[in-house]
Amino acid sequence: MRQNSKMMPLLRFVWTCWKLNLTGAMEFRLSFLMTAGMMMVNNAVWIFFWGLYFQRFPVVNGWELQDVMMMWAVSAGGFGLSAVLFGNAYRLASLVAGGQLDLYLTQPKPVLLHILVSRMSVSAIGDVLFALLLYGLFGDRSPLGLLKFVLALLIAMLIFLFFVVTTQSLAFYIGQAEGIGQQLFNAILTFSTYPTGIFSGWGRLVLFTVIPAGFISYLPIGLLREADLAFTLQALGMTGLVTAAGLWFFHRGLRRYSSGNAMGLRM
Repeated sequence: MRQNSKMMPLLRFVWTCWKLNLTGAMEFRLSFLMTAGMMMVNNAVWIFFWGLYFQRFPVVNGWELQDVMMMWAVSAGGFGLSAVLFGNAYRLASLVAGGQLDLYLTQPKPVLLHILVSRMSVSAIGDVLFALLLYGLFGDRSPLGLLKFVLALLIAMLIFLFFVVTTQSLAFYIGQAEGIGQQLFNAILTFSTYPTGIFSGWGRLVLFTVIPAGFISYLPIGLLREADLAFTLQALGMTGLVTAAGLWFFHRGLRRYSSGNAMGLRM
């Protein structure tokens, strides 16, 4: 009972942040529509080229066009949800380097959660809409298919989110880490949109360990198409590991943080 009494105010706080972020984004509706729309167009260009490729080669190492479309749906949707709901993860290094965490440290909210939900990426809304469109066109729209797609999105979102939290938290240890954080994010995002079947040897090992993009890109085969229990459990295990690593690395680094003496008011 006491646990529930503590959780409800926190959930209301998170929900309020999300509503305020969306309201701020919708204030300039034309800019909002153009930004989200351009991201959908950017993704559609890649889908167009994949469509041309599969017209010539219908099957690539067991992957069919539907599998690649769903890979893009999971990858774009997982990234989009992480950037819409927890957008500050992608600028955490600059906040640390600039001494801008003071505002969050002085308020009675979980520091990392408060940071993450304080900003949304407008362009990432286009990724979420694009993912839903692909699912509607190529996905299994049965109740079980929808449940598996939601689980795949949740796995992808958490891997993206806490991998980025970990890489961006390097700023606590090395100072200016925006560059390396962006490069590592580009790596996981890029490799999560290529079929894992085209990689072998050391490349495949890296994609399932150091840069866990393989657990995202293989979800259309190992969860959505075949529901491979062993792979699903491995994906859930890696999700838990990445989440725990991100939380530990951030809070350990927070002890090293030096205040920027920044004063601000958050409504």
